[in-house]
Amino acid sequence: MGTVTPLPFATKTVSKQTGFERPELMRILDLYGRMVAAGHWRDYAMDFHRDAAIFSAFRRAAERPEYRIEKRPALRSRQGMWALVSEAGAILKRGDELANILAPVERKLMKLVSD
Repeated sequence: MGTVTPLPFATKTVSKQTGFERPELMRILDLYGRMVAAGHWRDYAMDFHRDAAIFSAFRRAAERPEYRIEKRPALRSRQGMWALVSEAGAILKRGDELANILAPVERKLMKLVSD
């Protein structure tokens, strides 16, 4: 009656997952909200993997994302952990600061508003 048998899946460790911190996510969602208000973006998706967190912004839900904002902490000491990826998969900008990565998209937003 006093013997407890551990279940086999209870010993597995849960793999760590990369995610966005609150200030990072607030900055990204602020940009997303402004792009939605300008009528340029309509949908978004977030993917969280072991090595990367990805925010994808869509013009329409059935398309490939227009931009992907990727956070890869493993690249922090090399090229920078943030990357802005285009619809075709080309890396447009890479760096250590999120604000620098979002700058090309924010400039595009200023052009949309001024037209």
